[in-house]
Amino acid sequence: MTVTFALAGQEFSALNGGPEFTFTPAISLVVECADQRELDKFWALLSEGGAPVQCGWLRDKFGVSWQIVPAALGDMLSNADPARSYRVMRALLKMIKLDIATLQQAYDGATAG
Repeated sequence: MTVTFALAGQEFSALNGGPEFTFTPAISLVVECADQRELDKFWALLSEGGAPVQCGWLRDKFGVSWQIVPAALGDMLSNADPARSYRVMRALLKMIKLDIATLQQAYDGATAG
């Protein structure tokens, strides 16, 4: 009924709760990526057989929701300058798979966003 497993050194436990418990977007796993190459790799692997959603989210072939995001996104969105955070959020809301260069341009004020 239960299983324990590790992903990238992080331990997880799972429970077979029966057919009445299904995956929903209320629970998602976050993958923080160092660069665009890593983000693209995880996006391709996890979306295979699944479906892209929006704003860096996808559902894998098992129905699990994932957020594939740049490691710097949290800092960008919580910057003390609300104009920077606003520009990043506006750029992010237009994306399916996140583009780090575009987010960085918005953060730096290089786009009209």
